[in-house]
Amino acid sequence: MILAPAFQRDSRARNLERLRGEAFDVLILGGGINGAGIARDLALRGAKVALVEQRHFASGTSGKNSQLIHGGLRYLKQLQFHLVRESLHERATLLDLAPHLVTPQPFLMPIYGRRARLFYGTGLAMYDLLAGRAKLGRHRVISAAEVAQLEPQLAQEGLTHGAIFYDCRVHSARFVIENIWEAARRGATIVNYARADRAGASVTDLLTGESFPVRAAHLVDATGAWEPGLRLVRGSHIVIPRVNASENAIAYFEESGRIIFVIPWGSTRQLSLAGTTDVDHTGGPDCVHISAEEREYLLRIVDRLFPSARGQEPISTFSSLRPLVPAAGSATRVSREHRIWKDGRGMVHVAGGKYTTYRAMSAEAADLILSAESKTASAPLGGNTAETIHQLLASADALAATHGMTRDEAVLAIRSYGVQAPNVLALLPETPPPGPTRLECAQIAFAVNHEMAESLADLMFVSTYLGYERKWTRESVMPYAEEMGRRLGWDGARTEKEIAQIL
Repeated sequence: MILAPAFQRDSRARNLERLRGEAFDVLILGGGINGAGIARDLALRGAKVALVEQRHFASGTSGKNSQLIHGGLRYLKQLQFHLVRESLHERATLLDLAPHLVTPQPFLMPIYGRRARLFYGTGLAMYDLLAGRAKLGRHRVISAAEVAQLEPQLAQEGLTHGAIFYDCRVHSARFVIENIWEAARRGATIVNYARADRAGASVTDLLTGESFPVRAAHLVDATGAWEPGLRLVRGSHIVIPRVNASENAIAYFEESGRIIFVIPWGSTRQLSLAGTTDVDHTGGPDCVHISAEEREYLLRIVDRLFPSARGQEPISTFSSLRPLVPAAGSATRVSREHRIWKDGRGMVHVAGGKYTTYRAMSAEAADLILSAESKTASAPLGGNTAETIHQLLASADALAATHGMTRDEAVLAIRSYGVQAPNVLALLPETPPPGPTRLECAQIAFAVNHEMAESLADLMFVSTYLGYERKWTRESVMPYAEEMGRRLGWDGARTEKEIAQIL
């Protein structure tokens, strides 16, 4: 099954006209995972929905997390059993809804000491128990020798055992876009690079500066870190040359109780992603960067786990804010439970929660507006059923031969775009310009034509994660900027401005 793209090149302009001229049942502020999920839920219930996002979809917290759909093993140490059970249930649901983007990921937990084996073994048994029928597989304890066979570079001193358990990985920005597309197919009016005032009475097109009134019966604030009054906790990650010898991600509990992941990552799994931190953020939500202390902390953990990797410098870093319900206690221990409420003006607010539980949170928020039953748990995102993805993956060799590409490139396209992959591959150029590959050129064209992308940063850090995969120079990024600028009509000054945002 091949679906037509939800957006065309003129969709943003047409949707702005609809915002100007039509009245809506609901206006949603924010195009991260919660806003996208609420838009999809309400559209599936038959509501007339509009959504405005001030930047690009998933350009904030929702695209810069640990790239996992997981139960939250560390929350067992904080006795948050309800949160873990809900997350594990939602993990299973999302695995069914988007099998191209949400895929099982094995984790290896190195265990140092016999008391630690008992402690973490008990925790993993409880993790399996809370997952119930939704578990991906039971955890198993392995010997130190088996750990060394899987990960020969992992620190061996004091190592007594290891444990294998399972969660899921995801391309979190693309997952947001899938929700946005689904809402649009169901009739939602979606606009990015547009800011609504907090009362939802007017919208400003940030590309032109034009403001106009908008009419909606209900308002939803899903702006996350931009909503006043929330506790902002920064989570940072570093991207390093690959240290994982196996396909297992490493899960390591350090002394404070924080869990650190080292995950095989990148478009060809050539890198490792290490994170995350928990630091109270005192600056505004528009300027979020890793601190020197966070960077050194993550490097120390990697060095401790992989002594042979000592001295490696990060290829890139990224940070985002978790907008949490205000509470006392350390940033690591503050609850990730969500709160959804309607204020005295009737606006629905969303705070806290985890990326993994977005669908359940979206349904809860939508329930405050419409009484119709949520349909999001049973409707595959964009027609991406397990059967369809299986068929596409089975055809990867044929797709590769047809389009003159490698099988790995065909699989990457399927895993990134699902049923839209043939539409992406139809944009492959005969000969790419110097720099981007043919597939990257097709991704650039697709982002411009069918994802409302208007900047180089949107391409490099949302539509793809190419921006994190290497140390860019002006010379190396220029061909990407020129290729995108050719499609968007940039002049030389605009091209230089776009490049500056990447470097």
